[in-house]
This record gives sequence, structure tokens and C-alpha cells, in this order.
Amino acid sequence: MSIAPYLKEIGRGKDGARALSRAQACDLMSQLLDGQLSDLEKGGFALAMRIKGETPDELAGFMDAVLPRTLALQAPAPAIVLPSYNGARKLPNLTPLLAGLLARSGVPVLVHGFAEDPTRVTTAQIFEALGWPVATDAASAQSAWGRAQPVFMPLDVLHPSLAGLLRLRQVLGLRNPGHTLAKLLPAVPGALRVVNHTHPEYAVSLAEFLALTQAHALLLRGTEGEPVADARRLPALKCFVAGQLSPQLSLDAQGGSLAHVPELPAAIDPATTAQLVNAMLAGELPVPEPIQRQHACLLALRQAVPA
Repeated sequence: MSIAPYLKEIGRGKDGARALSRAQACDLMSQLLDGQLSDLEKGGFALAMRIKGETPDELAGFMDAVLPRTLALQAPAPAIVLPSYNGARKLPNLTPLLAGLLARSGVPVLVHGFAEDPTRVTTAQIFEALGWPVATDAASAQSAWGRAQPVFMPLDVLHPSLAGLLRLRQVLGLRNPGHTLAKLLPAVPGALRVVNHTHPEYAVSLAEFLALTQAHALLLRGTEGEPVADARRLPALKCFVAGQLSPQLSLDAQGGSLAHVPELPAAIDPATTAQLVNAMLAGELPVPEPIQRQHACLLALRQAVPA
């Protein structure tokens, strides 16, 4: 089935494009994920959505198609999911530190993303340097959770067709809705998600999506696109319980001048970052206060989520 009628709606440019309904978005994404579209149609969809932008209803419809095609996972207790798709460019990638702190607190943690990126230091590379598990199937994730370890799972394992959608960026040079969907993916039934954004305008649309889908989530502006607070200054942490923003659980962004700037290594390679994470988890170096506060915020939010 052709998606030409959908492209006609979304491909009219920034001012002329019309949004799809949730049902239409689900149908379009289902065809894409099931391999029913030509490369030309995929490119047309990606470019049209890049210009138009996604509405919360469209994101919800896309997610309706994504969820049934996700690898089935079952955590032994309510999990926390950390989507890790940006990696490190300038600062150490401390997503593994947050994952380790949560796992040490008895929380099953799933980190998902790409295993490698030629221009970034990925969380998977740091997990390997730490000797932590990179899961290749549901059974290996279950086994690691049984050992109270955080788990990294490549998107190619968790959702191969969604990974293919993200890889269109290598051809087109532009992001598409798949990148947003990956960062919103619940991944584990009943899990609490950490949802991060890189640009302020996305904070509004993502908050609307979380409300529309009644999600349990922590929304923040992540460090270089990673789901971890900036080690130097706490961003706003917005907590959602069943889609409702909780002022009691949320934290305001840190203002004013910094009294103390944590010392971070200049090198950001996997081995150096793994040494830093190990030293912080062992108490040999202090965990940066913003990450301590994010960790505590997530534990409080997890307690507030209905069982």
C-alpha cells in the first residue's frame, strides 16, 4: 500500500503541511517498520517530517506501531529505562554512572542505544570497559538483572526495524521521528523512563506526549543528548506520574554561580571514563551533586509510581 496520501498531507512544507491523525500515523509507521515502503517513500517521509515536525498525536500514533514490534522483556521489579543515543563529544559520558548508582539501589536498569558511533564515545563502549553486560537477547538481560547489574541492550536487538529507521540519518544527514521514538521507547512494561532533550522547544512537545500517553517519566535537558544530568550544573528535572507533572517530585534548575565545579578528566575515551565511574562508585571520588540529585529524584519518582 502506498503512503502517498500521507505524504501529500505532511509534505506541503512548514506552513502548508497538515498533521496526521493518531490512527494514520500508526498505519504509516506500521508499514515503514514492516518493510513495506520503498527507499524513496522512506526518504520522502523522513524529509517531510523533518521540515514539519511531529505533533504529540503523531508521536503517539507512531509509538502505537513501535511498541508491538519491540523485543519482549520482563524485569524482576519496576525498571528504569535510560535511552543513550548521543554519546560523548566533549565531556565524559556519565550515563553508566547513573545506571550503576540505580542498580546499586536495587533498581533493574536498561540502557539502550547504538553500540558504536564513529564520532562519539558510546555508553556500550563504556559498559564493555567496565565489564558490565551488553545483552544480546532477552535471556541475557534477565540474567544480568538477576545479578543486580545494569544492562545495555543495542537497539538492533531491542527493535531492529526502529534501528533501521534511525540509520536513514547516515544516508540523508538529517534526524527523523525515529530518533524521538527511540528516546521515548518504554522498552520494559511498567518501566519509568528518563526522557532527555537537547533543544528547549522539544521540552514542550515531549511533555505534551508524556501527558497524552499517561507516561511515568523524568524529563530533562540531558548532557550532550545523554539521559544524565550535567555534572557541573543541575538542569530542571520534571517528574511525570501517569502523565501528570508532579511539582512535589520535580526539581528546579540550579541557578546562580557555581560554588564548586567538579574535576573531570580531559580524556573521554571508554577506558578513562570507566576508571572514573569505578572510582565514583567505590567512593574514591565524589559523585557530582547534580547526578546525586537526579539519582535521588528517580528513586522518589519510582516510589510514587502506582504498582
